[in-house]
Amino acid sequence: MSGEDDIFSRLSPRTRTLAGLVLAMSNFMVVLDLTIANVSVPHIAGNLGISPDQGTWIITSYAVAEAICVPLTGWLAMRFGVVKMFTMAMIGFGLFSVLCGMSMTLGMIVACRIGQGLCGGPIMPMSQTLMLRIFPPERRARAMGLWAMTTLLGPAMGPIVGGYISDNWSWHWIFFINLPIAVVCVFAAQALLRPVETDTAKVPIDKMGLFLLVFWIGCLQIMLDIGRDHDWFNDPLIVLLAVLAVVGFCAFIIWELTEEHPIVDLRVFRHIGFSSGVFSLALCFGAYFSGIIVIPQWLQTAQGYTATWAGIVTAFTAMAALMTAPVVARFIGKVDPRIMISGAVFWLGLMTLWRAHWTSGVDFWSMAAPQFIQGFAMPFFMIPLTTLTLGSVLPRETASAAGLQNFVRTMALAIATSLVLTGWGNSQRVSRNELAGVLQPADTQAQLANMGLSTDQARQMISNIVDQESLAIAVDHVFFMSALVLFTAAVVVWLAPRPSGKVDTSAAH
Repeated sequence: MSGEDDIFSRLSPRTRTLAGLVLAMSNFMVVLDLTIANVSVPHIAGNLGISPDQGTWIITSYAVAEAICVPLTGWLAMRFGVVKMFTMAMIGFGLFSVLCGMSMTLGMIVACRIGQGLCGGPIMPMSQTLMLRIFPPERRARAMGLWAMTTLLGPAMGPIVGGYISDNWSWHWIFFINLPIAVVCVFAAQALLRPVETDTAKVPIDKMGLFLLVFWIGCLQIMLDIGRDHDWFNDPLIVLLAVLAVVGFCAFIIWELTEEHPIVDLRVFRHIGFSSGVFSLALCFGAYFSGIIVIPQWLQTAQGYTATWAGIVTAFTAMAALMTAPVVARFIGKVDPRIMISGAVFWLGLMTLWRAHWTSGVDFWSMAAPQFIQGFAMPFFMIPLTTLTLGSVLPRETASAAGLQNFVRTMALAIATSLVLTGWGNSQRVSRNELAGVLQPADTQAQLANMGLSTDQARQMISNIVDQESLAIAVDHVFFMSALVLFTAAVVVWLAPRPSGKVDTSAAH
């Protein structure tokens, strides 16, 4: 304790408070960037002359890069010091944000988003580590509450901020606004956090494990992103990428299980509680994120919504989650976390099933209602799940388990984005063909001709209506499949035994 007391004595209460606010702001900025680009994809795609499908690379490239960098966070902090690495990550994040805003081609913005994700990945866990380091035990709960609020507030504000900027300024500014925040965080970190820098040591790094991790994830994500444009496995390139991804994944597992200092400690999967919890987490986040991806694009491309209003519809979920987050803490330790998780996930499934009945004529509040109501369940899923997974591993494995949990969650978002957009596109084509097959175009054209429309105008109007209805049917199909995934996850979580004893969640991020 004397060492901890010495650390706390280096910072005055005022300095500690300012440092806590800076760390919370840095975390907010990184989480915000996960969703700020979602509603802006149609704007970016139109400006760069690419399809909305290609525009989603902007989302997946950031998520994949962030996921790859998370396992490196512990090694980087030990090798260079947590304050120095936090500062360098913020500088890199600010620099790549500016380059994203200056991008004029798809290749450049994807490359810069990868750089942004690589720098942003360590910021979230390191900001949490520093929070725990600067505040004494009696104030950590309040400090972590502030940190957790930014994690929930970021996804809520992202679509709204991104939509407003895209509609009123330019999509470039969704990236430029990161620069002043990054500059403030860099100078504040140097001024306030230097006294709490951690000791450094030359620790070994699993280079082969890192290479295999990047290799198989890269092959998998490229296959998922370009597959829908290359007719999937009818293209030899897609087949090759699939084979490389599988071979790389198998080699990665074998190497990590036999390496003395693995970059990802896969051994924690031997705990059934951790495995089932993480599997449920991947399913839930993938299904939940499908709505965050599909809703803004559908509203802007087919329903005539601006990016701002599409963002507001999307953000209702996180707004409700902010209200119930403080309540959940009172139930932790008193109620079986499996009950809370299963009930919350089942509730999310019901709300997703409700959204599976939307039509092209749905109004704003009919969309906002299930979005808002499902938000109340989010904290009852996220917070107890951390207790369940980390309570299933040995104390010395907590940090590895927390890092792996965050890695799986982020990868689930990236993979779900690709799969959902592929499913949405395929369902739209099938629905369009089915609608065209049951229509009586001759009768409809005759009625439209009587209204004064030419033959070409009548055909175009019929085509537009079919396109609009097929898009709505495809959205419903995505939500129906997501609901099935959520109901499955609600059952899977019961494979985990109830955690016993007090759980240290300080390493979770």
